[in-house]
Amino acid sequence: MNLSVAAQKPGHESGYPVSASPTRASFTRAQPGSSISSLLAIVLLWAAIYLAGMFTPALLDDVDTVHAEAGREMVLTHDWVTLHTNGIRYLEKAPLPYWAVAASYVFFGATDWSTRLPLVLAVLALLLVTYKLGRQSYGEKGGLYSALVLASAVGPYIFTRFQIPDVIVGLWLTLGAFFFLRSLEEDTPSRLSCWGFAATCALNVLTKGLIGLIFPVAAIGLYLILTGNLRHLLKLRLMSSTLVFLLLAVPWHILAALRNPSQGAVRGFLWFYFVNEHFLRYVNKRVPPGYDTVPLLIFWGLLLVWLVPWSVFLPQAIREVPMKWGQLRSGLDARLRANLFFALWALVIVAFFSFSTRQEYYTIPAVPALALLVGGWLAKESYAATDSSARRAGRISSAVLLAIAAASFVVGVILLMSSRAPAPGTDLADLLKKNPQDYDLALGHFLDLTPQALGAFRAPLLGAVISLLLGSGLNWILRRRGRPSQGNVVLALMMVGLLACVHSAFVTFSPILSSHQLAVAVQRRYRPGDIIVVDCEYHEASTLSFYTGIPLRVLHEPSGNLWYGSKFPDAPHVFETESSLAQLWAGPAEVFLWSTQENPKELHGAEKYELARSGGKFIFTNRRIE
Repeated sequence: MNLSVAAQKPGHESGYPVSASPTRASFTRAQPGSSISSLLAIVLLWAAIYLAGMFTPALLDDVDTVHAEAGREMVLTHDWVTLHTNGIRYLEKAPLPYWAVAASYVFFGATDWSTRLPLVLAVLALLLVTYKLGRQSYGEKGGLYSALVLASAVGPYIFTRFQIPDVIVGLWLTLGAFFFLRSLEEDTPSRLSCWGFAATCALNVLTKGLIGLIFPVAAIGLYLILTGNLRHLLKLRLMSSTLVFLLLAVPWHILAALRNPSQGAVRGFLWFYFVNEHFLRYVNKRVPPGYDTVPLLIFWGLLLVWLVPWSVFLPQAIREVPMKWGQLRSGLDARLRANLFFALWALVIVAFFSFSTRQEYYTIPAVPALALLVGGWLAKESYAATDSSARRAGRISSAVLLAIAAASFVVGVILLMSSRAPAPGTDLADLLKKNPQDYDLALGHFLDLTPQALGAFRAPLLGAVISLLLGSGLNWILRRRGRPSQGNVVLALMMVGLLACVHSAFVTFSPILSSHQLAVAVQRRYRPGDIIVVDCEYHEASTLSFYTGIPLRVLHEPSGNLWYGSKFPDAPHVFETESSLAQLWAGPAEVFLWSTQENPKELHGAEKYELARSGGKFIFTNRRIE
């Protein structure tokens, strides 16, 4: 198939030449050579964007090392049912991401890169499945563009910088969509399609709880209702598919319930996991509270940000979604079926969290659906005639992107001119304006940046705005010259440079988010019997626990990640009070106190010695430092 010739043929306003029309027959006859080159391009782009981030920076406090520590303790205790962190039961999360991290530790040891390896490989798997699904729906170019959009989008990259499972949720949703749309093409859906879909739902439940079942079932239900095809449910081998789902999803839940039953006043696993961590969290009545909610309009708008720079092509991609009742009921071809289902997939996720507590990254599982919609439209644009409406829309979107890039460049230059590089040895924390009320949000710490602090980011800021301007400009030129495919390649390469700058800035900012340097200082001085106390909640200094391998004492009442597990009778003593800290401080053991205060009031004026400081955090000890 000569794509360059086919793209110039007039009369194909639909965007697909006859030879490339996305029918079931064309899927099976795709040329192997083009498939291999597409796969190679996807893997290379993934490697260029994601591999460097496996090794730097150090792991972060909060979810990054709380989740990593749960995997490490899983290996140490040989308990693959009940998670533990800091020696205390940690039962609020589904186990699959921790199993993956623990397996990585078994083979490679507990390191920064081995912690990140499962998530990075999940991204690669997601890109390959997206390519396969896009190819099934839109042909070879549609699959390639869908994967390139997802690989180079901002959102998936940002939210794989620390250990959260939302990209893995996206992987199972994408694979489930592949099996479901495949079943629609079959006169009698095969066991592979039916059981494969059931398996992806089960794996998703083991990844992030009941939403792994709610999202795909809701999207499919809406699709079948809108298309008047509810009878298709009867073809999906409901009995055997349900059995596959139960065999995969239920055993861990049963074992966790048996090993963590109600004990006195402590309610058992089933109440905590399903009632407290699913239902009560959804209605913002979780005990204890600890999750902020992104304002609704910002939450919706961020979905477009996570798709940058490709979100400029989303409006015309959405216009390809069939919305008229007569069209929905008259029978859709493979491309229109895919467009409708992908739109419903994204809509279900956004609507679901619009009525609940929500973090910035909760829409990440919807990004693959939008990437597929955009990838399908980009394929249509590349096949369309030069004077077609698709080509004109592509040029308009490119102009919009260039205007945004130009404005960003101007703002970036102004910031660069108004900022000064900090003096050598300056702690970045001293240049920030702290906003602790925002720290329950995933990106809350970045709101602390000030014009003075921007001086530490001059190089990545300059590199980012130059990459954005040059890439957007060259893309606009290529599309005006009728070469949209080359424009898409330029945008993907632009994001390699821009995301490299983001990574560089993240490394610079990481001491604010991590206590790694403090952990190194403690580890050099630590002797058996010494005690580490954190003057905060455990998750705020969890890096200390992961890198030293030493359980932490917590100068805080039970809360957050440790609240539920601390109620069990076998929970170790980890919580201290001001009076017990005073006894430890005056006792025979050396005590290391982590604090964000330069003069911790909890010491009540007792003599202290500063061992280390980094990122606005301190380590004090009760022993003189020679």
